Amino acid sequence: MTKDLRTRRAFLKGSALAGAATLAAPAIATAAGETTTWKVQTSWPGGLGLQVFKDWCGSIKEKTGGQLEFIPFGAKDVVGDFQLFDAVKNGVLQAMNPFTLYWAGRMPAAVFLSSYPMGLRNPHEWDVFYYGLGGLEIARELFAREGLYYVGPIHHGPNIIHSKVPIRSVDDFRGRKMRLPGGMVAEVFQELGAKTTLLPGSEIFPALEKGTIDVADFVGPAINYALGFHQVTKYISMGPPGFMSLYQPVDLMDLTVGMDAWNALAPEMKQFVEMETKAYSVHHHAAIQKADQEAWVKFEEAGTEVTRLSQDDVEAVTEVAVPRWFAWANKDKDAARVFQIQLEYMKSGSLGYVTDDMIDGQELKL
Repeated sequence: MTKDLRTRRAFLKGSALAGAATLAAPAIATAAGETTTWKVQTSWPGGLGLQVFKDWCGSIKEKTGGQLEFIPFGAKDVVGDFQLFDAVKNGVLQAMNPFTLYWAGRMPAAVFLSSYPMGLRNPHEWDVFYYGLGGLEIARELFAREGLYYVGPIHHGPNIIHSKVPIRSVDDFRGRKMRLPGGMVAEVFQELGAKTTLLPGSEIFPALEKGTIDVADFVGPAINYALGFHQVTKYISMGPPGFMSLYQPVDLMDLTVGMDAWNALAPEMKQFVEMETKAYSVHHHAAIQKADQEAWVKFEEAGTEVTRLSQDDVEAVTEVAVPRWFAWANKDKDAARVFQIQLEYMKSGSLGYVTDDMIDGQELKL
């Protein structure tokens, strides 16, 4: 066996161990050489999400024996959230860690690459879609057309709604000025009567503080508390017990890399980044969910009141959401084929979220 082959096998073995281990894993390679450096910007504006991201980026150089280094940037540090796509495409950044839904306006299929109202509802269901039903391959195909390499999804958790007034039913959204991430989510709330606006996470607090909006959705309790939402709102609205968010029950981020930067990596390093991203998704999700448990106590101490929608509200949102599913899926052939996979999964005996009666009269134009 040659020295190069032994080194390559050792690297792959170490990559698997590093991806499955904690962020303090030992170096996986020892070969000398120049360090490839990537500037990577996340959509996290602060709180635990940003810290976990920075810790992860800080672990990459050691894990690769100095071969690859991620230089982390928070939201707006280099470019605005909605400029990330072009910044990576044009080489201003080498990679991004955005909320995938942000690209629904330029890539309709992106609305189905993150959770949507009354769709897939648990992280493992999205893992089945990406890693079992062909979702990852399709996502990579779509992003490749834009000169980008979609490495993989990164789980966060359910989104919740903060408001200055109590939201006790879907009727209470009528007339409210509400921040949402856009796409199908915004359209559903518009049909429920809300006056929606699209803002990145970093602009939500000042908009609530100034009264530009009086209702805002954003990620989960730990990060929202760290961002100070309890200081400018009095209420949190969620779905029924066990269904925290009717409109985005699994918020998905991702790691996407510029194609030139990706192609410059050796095959072993590409495999490492893919494996590491999958392991990071588990760590990222679990760390935030743990912090959420502590944040609920803090919200209670701050006097925040938690209200929950009813099963009647679930049915009302479903009635509005289903036609929007098909409207978005029929925007182009790619969106249709992604949604078809998810629709068949939701209709299957494994889930049963969708029945033929629910989609009667709807047509998917493949």
